[in-house]
Amino acid sequence: MSKKFYIKTFGCQMNFNDSERIRGILKTIGYEPTDNWQEADLIILNTCTIREKPDQKVLSHLGEYKKIKEKNPNALIAVAGCLAQRAGWELVNKAPVIDIMFSSFNMHQLPELINQAQAGYKAIAILEEPPEDEDKVWEYPVERDNPYCAYVTIIKGCDKNCTYCVVPRTRGRERSRSLESILDEVKRLVDDGVREIHLLGQNVTAWGKDFEKPIPFSELLYEVSKVPGVERIRFTTGHPRDLTDDIIEAMADIPQVCNALHLPFQAGSDRILALMDRGYTKEFYLERIAKLKEKVKDIALSTDVIVGFPTETEEDFEHTLDVLEKVKFEQVFSFKFSPRPGTPAAEMDGQVPDEVKTERMRRLLDLQKKIMSELAKRYERTIQEVLVEEEKNRELIGRTTTNKWASFKGDKSLLGKIVRIKVTKSSPFSLEGELVEVVK
Repeated sequence: MSKKFYIKTFGCQMNFNDSERIRGILKTIGYEPTDNWQEADLIILNTCTIREKPDQKVLSHLGEYKKIKEKNPNALIAVAGCLAQRAGWELVNKAPVIDIMFSSFNMHQLPELINQAQAGYKAIAILEEPPEDEDKVWEYPVERDNPYCAYVTIIKGCDKNCTYCVVPRTRGRERSRSLESILDEVKRLVDDGVREIHLLGQNVTAWGKDFEKPIPFSELLYEVSKVPGVERIRFTTGHPRDLTDDIIEAMADIPQVCNALHLPFQAGSDRILALMDRGYTKEFYLERIAKLKEKVKDIALSTDVIVGFPTETEEDFEHTLDVLEKVKFEQVFSFKFSPRPGTPAAEMDGQVPDEVKTERMRRLLDLQKKIMSELAKRYERTIQEVLVEEEKNRELIGRTTTNKWASFKGDKSLLGKIVRIKVTKSSPFSLEGELVEVVK
């Protein structure tokens, strides 16, 4: 009888893609997935540590999952990802129920870690640096939930030193995956029915800079677009400093590149941006946005914002609201500043009281709600292209090129097809429409 595994994933799209890769690794060694952790032989928590809340969630899940040992003493509990890399043995000491620990550096070592744990050892493999054979991980298949859209990790790590961020410590320096390896995976995915490729990295726009002979990220976009069967391309997450003119030109020039972009600005005040060590000004960010809007027709923008960074004043915060007003983002992912252990920002004087952060967050969300309601109106009675991804309650659901969910009545033979719909109803988060035609 095959063994069963259960994965709980926290955090960003990179983590979700890592979990897909872990599932592929486990299937190659005979494990089968289960949706019920209580019947698993192996439970994996793939963790995030960008803020304090996910750390707490992991500990509470571990407290729940340890009950499995009473029913199945041979069951193994593993912790992977960024919290594992940051906390290591400190976390094992807090939660001795952990049998296996690894990070994004050494996912490919999971089969041998399972063997160690089954032999009765604590298989804690947290490395200071990525191992020399890190690229071995690309040899394993990816087990996806979505048959038509796929994440492809193209770069790991980050060389920026934002003062609030643990990513350089938990994911390491930037390491670009080879162009050949990326294109091989894209071809395999397309052969498997995938139509949309979503390129991933902590700093995706920095891809290719660390090669002996650097290759611009824009060239990768062109190469991926040439793979027959690639109908859509998206990429996340870029850094404003690395969003160069050639990338914007490529976005405008390549038909498959979607007119949507996630570009974090984090704060609107130049003083706070300098304290964050973001390496750009409000004016520079707005200039990049203006260029994007000029070149890429009807581009939809999303962003990340941190509220209540140390020493943030009312005037600083007003600059953040001003960026929201000027850019008009379709989506804003906003977070109250959360001091992370070992980062410069955690030690800074002038920590902002929580009640001030909460009040500013409320104002930011109120403004964003107003902006989203205004933006929703621009979709009404327009024709939108939708890649149909699923059927639910006799309706077909997919995403527009601007990354908005849309639903319409249609036959499930349209799953995986790109169609045009006429929008009949538009809300800040989704669209409803009527089928106009099947594109391909």
